[in-house]
Amino acid sequence: MEQVDQKNNAPHENKMGTMPVPKLLVTMSLPMIISMLVQALYNVVDSIFVSQINENALTAVSLAFPIQNLIIAVASGTGVGVNALLSRSLGEKNYEQANRAANTSVLLTICSYVIFALIGLFGSRLFFNSQTPDPQIREFGYQYMSIVCICSFGVFMQITMERLLQSTGLTFYNMITQGVGAILNIIFDPILIFGYFGFPKMGVAGAAAATVFGQIVAMCLGIYFNLRKNKEIQFSLKKMRFHGPTVKMIYIVGVPSILMMSIGSVMTFGMNKILLMFSSTAAAVFGVYFKLQSFFFMPVFGMNNGIVPIIAFNYGARSKKRIMDTMKLGCIAAFCMMILGLAAFNLVPDLLLKMFNASDELLAIGRQALRTISLSFPLAAFGIVFGSVFQALGNGVYSLIVSICRQLLMLLPSAWILAMTFGLNAVWWSFPIAEIVSFAVSVFLFRRIYAQKIRPLE
Repeated sequence: MEQVDQKNNAPHENKMGTMPVPKLLVTMSLPMIISMLVQALYNVVDSIFVSQINENALTAVSLAFPIQNLIIAVASGTGVGVNALLSRSLGEKNYEQANRAANTSVLLTICSYVIFALIGLFGSRLFFNSQTPDPQIREFGYQYMSIVCICSFGVFMQITMERLLQSTGLTFYNMITQGVGAILNIIFDPILIFGYFGFPKMGVAGAAAATVFGQIVAMCLGIYFNLRKNKEIQFSLKKMRFHGPTVKMIYIVGVPSILMMSIGSVMTFGMNKILLMFSSTAAAVFGVYFKLQSFFFMPVFGMNNGIVPIIAFNYGARSKKRIMDTMKLGCIAAFCMMILGLAAFNLVPDLLLKMFNASDELLAIGRQALRTISLSFPLAAFGIVFGSVFQALGNGVYSLIVSICRQLLMLLPSAWILAMTFGLNAVWWSFPIAEIVSFAVSVFLFRRIYAQKIRPLE
């Protein structure tokens, strides 16, 4: 629904085209950064509680991460396509197309959920049997993955509703949905894992149940906020039908984003296979690293969720200066966040690892892993922001190219070569190596997109 000026019956000017860029970036990103930090806290607390069961439970949850990441990839990638199309349509004042994009996104979300529910029902045992011969890790993993997949409708619809709110600048409500969902998850984790307050002791299954419960509550809040607060789009059952051109425009940006994030699942699966050649503890360390790094990466991703609609809107409005100002501020902020991560991983690695009930072996492996991998953080900051620029300008395939270069062409091959040649401690150097290559590719592709799309706006 258009916001209408009562005096002249014309739509109000969206703040993404008028508010000063520094204030706009803070306004759009800060709620998402806060909610992402809460999400990161949930990720860490979830694994801390699971680690109290035993190390095999921690390993099982770590091995399930590629499937969880794949769910997020499909949901978020589709959301990126919707976000870019909806924001661009609003910038062009094409309100009919904006409403069509919003309604189509709901149908695409439902279809995606059905696929993963079937994977959870019929593919969970096969997935874990392919990774480890340990029967306890297999059983823990099956319990966790089947619940997460079968009940993934919560996270799918949550992400869709959040992307719609982001597209229209209402990121404050996303902070509420994500925050409430994550806090409920943290509260119910120990209750369901260990059986407090009369609840059954569910173990690893309890961790999965707490996760999906938080996601379902967040989904309900997201639906409510879009129906009641989001005045720039209008939902209608009559409009919830597949519209070929709209689906195409969503997935032109969305599919590269889905593939880009899905590559992370392939990388994690492959890295786990490499690390399991040494020990299950090495795979557990990799899982712990992913939980800890989320404290620094998730805020950057939260900021990017604010950057994408700002750049997409101003590209539609043909404002070169606002596009470049947003990108420069984003790079500075992301770099500062990553420097904090580099410092933490190098100065207090033991303190971080001991939160996960770390054995002496996990400490020894993890200390080297955190210090080495974190060397890649500063360059990663620029790569993440470049990726958001590519997506916002409708060149999601550029982000895909960078991701393929980083994770498939460099990270996994170099990890395998280093493992075979120098042993476990050398594996972690594959991360800095891959980040240097992906940074170079990102700069090259940004120069191309600047010449093709940004410079002509002058």
